[in-house]
Amino acid sequence: MDELTFTAAVDDLVARDADLRRLVDEHGRPRLWTRPAGFPALVLLILEQQVSLASAAAAYGRVRDRLGAMAPELLLRTSPEDLRADGVSRQKDRYLRALSDALVRGGLDLDVLATMPDDEARRALVALPGIGVWTADVYLLACLGRPDLWPVGDRALQVATAEALGLGDVPGRAELDRLGERWRPLRSTAARLLWHGYLARRGRADTTIDPLGSTIVRTIQSS
Repeated sequence: MDELTFTAAVDDLVARDADLRRLVDEHGRPRLWTRPAGFPALVLLILEQQVSLASAAAAYGRVRDRLGAMAPELLLRTSPEDLRADGVSRQKDRYLRALSDALVRGGLDLDVLATMPDDEARRALVALPGIGVWTADVYLLACLGRPDLWPVGDRALQVATAEALGLGDVPGRAELDRLGERWRPLRSTAARLLWHGYLARRGRADTTIDPLGSTIVRTIQSS
């Protein structure tokens, strides 16, 4: 998805869905936030799990500075003590090493992954320790630009959907999956609109600069 296709997707959704049209009328259109695909993006996503973006960015920056470049071969040359000093927990150290090892040994090829259908790409990612469905979906949505991703495990998306549709209760994963069917095959854009409305209602900006030099939505978080 690029700026042109994103604009067309927003136009399509607001033309056929009154709830999303109301969001755009009230809060405007969000920017198309993206991240470059590749190993650095997956490292950052792993570091962001269950912590603030600021703390993950700080740890990422320290690891990158230690390595000189964020590459799997270089990460595998570090010791667990090195990464601990950079703010990486033992658990995430294990996850980063498993990812690096898979890339170095050929168990995972990110170029091939980019050509796979969504379900196959998700399965390839979640086969690795520390990469769950949420992390895989965010990678596919933000880094590979897939147009029909719907991260049902994202708490902010659950709350945003409840607010936008006037639901009495915040939907769980199964219910959110059902609700998202109305926005196929443009669920990635619907998610962006819902996140944007969620933030606007709370007086918060929807983007920030991340350590990869790209813009990301602040609300993405696993539950």
